[in-house]
Amino acid sequence: MSSQDELAAVRKRLDDLIRTVERLERGLAELRDQRSPSPAPSRVPDLIPIPDTPYDSALWTDSDDEGLGASHRRAP
Repeated sequence: MSSQDELAAVRKRLDDLIRTVERLERGLAELRDQRSPSPAPSRVPDLIPIPDTPYDSALWTDSDDEGLGASHRRAP
């Protein structure tokens, strides 16, 4: 097969690819148009205030420091 024949075959396949992509884009546009509108966003729940007072230290009894391990153990 000569290089001219190969080039013509590549151009034909490229044209086929372009037509296929255009057809897919049109199909996607039609699907977007047919799709029902998204429902209205639901009401945002009221914010819950977080107090500035310190937490009870009993909550942290026997807890490990994340990533550091227990305070009573030593790293190797």
